Formats: sequence, C-alpha cells, structure tokens
Amino acid sequence: MVYKQLYMRGTPPDLSRCITGQDIAMVMNVRTIKLNNGADMPLVGLGCWKIPNEVAAEQVYEAIKLGYRLLDGAEDYANEREVGQGIRRAIDEGLVRREELFVVSKLWNNYHRPEDVGKALQRTLSDLGLDYLDLFYIHFPLAFKFVPLEERYPAGLYTGAADEQAGRLAQEPVPLIETYRALEQLVDEGRIRAIGLSNFQGCLVQDLLRGCRIRPAALQIEHHPYLTQERLVQYAKSEGLAVVGYSSLGPQSFLELGNTAAQNAAPLLQHEVVCRIAERHTATPAEVLLRWATQRDIAVIPKSSRKERLATNLRVDEALTLADDELRELSSLNCGLRFNDPWDWSAQPLPTFI
Repeated sequence: MVYKQLYMRGTPPDLSRCITGQDIAMVMNVRTIKLNNGADMPLVGLGCWKIPNEVAAEQVYEAIKLGYRLLDGAEDYANEREVGQGIRRAIDEGLVRREELFVVSKLWNNYHRPEDVGKALQRTLSDLGLDYLDLFYIHFPLAFKFVPLEERYPAGLYTGAADEQAGRLAQEPVPLIETYRALEQLVDEGRIRAIGLSNFQGCLVQDLLRGCRIRPAALQIEHHPYLTQERLVQYAKSEGLAVVGYSSLGPQSFLELGNTAAQNAAPLLQHEVVCRIAERHTATPAEVLLRWATQRDIAVIPKSSRKERLATNLRVDEALTLADDELRELSSLNCGLRFNDPWDWSAQPLPTFI
C-alpha cells in the first residue's frame, strides 16, 4: 500500500496555549493511504459518531480549520445535516475546496435492497449538501426490513410499527452481493468514488471479492489493543483494502451506552502498559493508542469536543514514534474483547461475528 504526505494550509498552532481562531488554519503533514481507486485517504480523520447535533456543525468546521480532511460519518449517526453545515461553512469561507476533503458515510441496514440503496445515498447527499461521497461503506453485513425514509430516518433498530410492538427486528432476504452491485452502479454514476466494507469478517470480504466488478477500497473494523484482529487486518491489506480502525480507545465510547462489556473492562486509557509507554514518551495514553494503530498503517477516526485534543490527535503521526517492542507489548493486550457486537443489540441475536 502506498503512502504519501498530504500538505494542509496555513501555520501549525502553538499547542502550549489555548488554541484560538488565529491558530487554527495550519499546515499539517498528515500521511495518506493510496486507495485502490487512486484516491488519497488521510490516515487520521474526524469520527462523527456520537457528536451531538447541536454542536456537530461547529465541531466539523473547527476540525477542518485545524487541518482535518477525512470526515467519517454515517446515516445511522443522525447528524449528517449538521456535519454538512460545517462542511459548507468551511468551503464558503475558503478554508478548503470540496475536492480537498475526503467525506465518508455508511449505508444503514434498512436500505440493502438494490432499489433502496440509491434512495439512502441521495438522502445522505442531500443532508450533507454534497454531490458525491469519497467513500460509502456498507455499515454492517445485515439486511433489515426496509423502512420508508419518511416513516423514520435514520431507522436504527426499527423495522416497522408492528415489529416494534411485537419486539421483533425483521430482516430482509437480500444477499450482500446484490447490495454491493447497487453500490457499483453508484460508482458508475459518479455519486460515490469508492465502496467500503464495515464490520465484515474475512470470509464475507473474500466472498464479495469473488463476485464484485469494482473492488472494495477499505475495510473499517473495531480496532484497539483489546481487539487487534491481526489476521483480518493482514488479509484485508493483502487484498489491497485500506484498514480503518474505529473505537481506538477501546471501551471509552461505549460506557455511556450501558454496554456491559465496556463497563466490565479495564479502561485502556488507564491501563498500566499504556500509561507506562505514554509516560516514557511524554505523551498521553490516547496518543499512544492512536499511534499504535497509525504506525501499523491503520487509519484512525477519533473525535473530541476539545480543539487542543483534536489538534493533538491530528499530529500524532509526526509527534510520536513507538519502538517495535512497545508495539508488540500493546498488541499483547489482545483478548478478543469486542464492544460493538450486533448479537447484543436486541433480544433477537444477530450473528455477525460468530
């Protein structure tokens, strides 16, 4: 996989003091991953999951001012309209051109039927105020029953009023290859530039590769020292897929959701191994966890409500280098602990990772 430097505008901020508007337009040497369609995807991006609607536009705008160019969103995050407002403000103020951004969304489970894929994309594009996406993932390899957008959007775990009343989560008998071929058509139309797979296991990736016309460009997976998924990462890279890790800080993002696995896990940000390595490098535990991924050529998409932390996250690739034995020590924390498992979403288990 080919990497290069992506040069951002302006002057780096002085992180020794509070970041102000004068600090924010800057040059950042952010490595990029060369995707199999020729596009360059930044190795560090802004994840839009759980950014509240009332602050999403401002956070996206400030992130772009700081130098972020990869914006990772999804239909299911229910904040794409606000994300789009932040993008539009940055473009209108001349901070960035659309073609300098790498905007990502994800197809939700209720829209897997081929005739619904384009409808869902159009809603995303309309909310974002864009003509195309740089990358559009299949969010999960799960096909729920279609719910009209005017009935409920995003639909989440809703598959209709009758199902909700009965406590059911109805599924749609749609093979993944049919959904994928509808996405290939969207590439042909220029409405998306690349297709991604999210929360896929190796056998599903392999199956799609055998039947696709346009190869997927990226695989996004839960990835942190408690869940390294090394074989999956190795396989995806061998097939030319860039790997993007989410929930890089481990259980942190899942605590407020009442996730039992997260509540029972030792916080990675306080783990003795992580903190010892961080102290050795005069870095934060979060920087160590992010660099553990990027130094192994895995993209990360953290979020933060603090400008200082956003800036630190963005520059982690140039500010910190871990020794090989430190990388191995962090990887040795792997225990197969997954926090985002559809099996636990409802009373009706969804066999995604078994």
